Amino acid sequence: MSRCQSPPGAERYQPRKDGMAPSAILILIALFASLVGCHRGTKQDVEAKISFTQVPQSNPGDRNLQDVMEGTVSGARPGQRMVIYSKSGGLWWVQPLLTAPYTPILPDQVWRNETHLGTDYAVLLVDPSYQPAAVLDRLPKPGSAVSAVAVSPGQEKSSSFFVDFSGYTWRVRKKPSDRGGTNNRYDPDNVYTDQAGALHLRIINRDQQWTCSEINLTRSLGYGTYTFTVEDTSKLDPSVTFGIFTWDYSTDSENHREFDIDIGRWGDPENQNAEFVLQPPFVAANVTRFMAPRGKLKYTIAWEPGRLTMSASRPSESPNASFVARHAFTSDVPTPGFESLRLTLYVYRIPNLASSGLQRPAEVVVDRFEFLP
Repeated sequence: MSRCQSPPGAERYQPRKDGMAPSAILILIALFASLVGCHRGTKQDVEAKISFTQVPQSNPGDRNLQDVMEGTVSGARPGQRMVIYSKSGGLWWVQPLLTAPYTPILPDQVWRNETHLGTDYAVLLVDPSYQPAAVLDRLPKPGSAVSAVAVSPGQEKSSSFFVDFSGYTWRVRKKPSDRGGTNNRYDPDNVYTDQAGALHLRIINRDQQWTCSEINLTRSLGYGTYTFTVEDTSKLDPSVTFGIFTWDYSTDSENHREFDIDIGRWGDPENQNAEFVLQPPFVAANVTRFMAPRGKLKYTIAWEPGRLTMSASRPSESPNASFVARHAFTSDVPTPGFESLRLTLYVYRIPNLASSGLQRPAEVVVDRFEFLP
C-alpha cells in the first residue's frame, strides 16, 4: 500500500452516540499520519555547496594578468549559474568582464572560467534573475537569489604552469581536451623554450598514451595584428594538427570568439595541409584550405572591426613579401571580449576509428610571436 493512500477499511463506518464513529477517528488519524508521511517523503531542496579545485595566485598589482579558476557545485537548481569576483584594492570586482559576468555550470557540475588576478576570490551560486554588481565593498550573504557563497584567498603560487615566450606569459595546458575528435591528454613537460627563445610544442608517448601540448596568453589583446614565425611543418603526420586560435571561456556567444589557423591533414594524407577558419566551420564560406609549402612560414592574423584577414607568407623584412595564401572574412566577425590567444599541437582521430594511427612523436617550433595593436 502506498504511504499516501487511505488505509483499508476506511469505508466501514459504525455511528456512535456522539455522532462520531470510532473508525472515522481512526481514519482521520491515519489520514493525518499519511499526509505527514507524504510530506516527509517529498524531495527537499539540497543545500547548495561550492568547492574550489583551482585558485589563482594572490596578486594585488597587475589586473591585466589572468588565470583559470575552477571548482564544483552541488545542489544547484536548473537555470542557476555562477558569478565570480576577484578582490583588488579592497573591493570585489566581477569577473571576467562586466559584459560577461556569468559562469555556466557544466554537465558534470564543474564551473570554470578565467579571472583577473587579485588578493582573494569569491564565487556565488545565483538564480537566473540575479544581476551582479560590477563592484562590491562586501559580498552578499546567501538568501533570496543567492543560494551559496564561497571565498578563498589567493595562493602563494598558482597551480597552473607557465612559460615565457616572445615577451609574454603563457599558461600551459594540463587538463584533457576533446579537440581533435578524441580525448587527448596534455602534459606541461611537452612545452619549453630553447636558448634562442623559440617555443617548442611536442606530442610525446607517455605511459602508452600520446600526450599533447597547448598554451594560451594570460591576457586578452583584442583588435590588432598577430604574427607567428613557424619552422617547417610539412612533415607532420596526417594525424597531427598544429593550431593557432582564439577562445573565450566567459561566453558561448559569437562561437566563443574563436577563429583558427590550422596546419594538418585531418587524418587523410591526400588533404591540403592548412586552413583559415572562422567559426562555425559548417558554413562553407568560413573555411579556406590551402597548401603550406616546406620551410619556415609567417602566419598573420589582422583582426579589426568587421574584418578578419589571415595570411601565410615567406618570412621577409620586405613589406612586399609574397603570400602563400591569404583570405579576408567580413561576415560574422567576432568582437573582442575575454578571449585568449592559443597555440596547440594535438592528435586528430577520424570519427569511428579506434585509433589515430599515429606512430611517432611530433614537434612544432615557433620562433617568435609579435603583436601590434
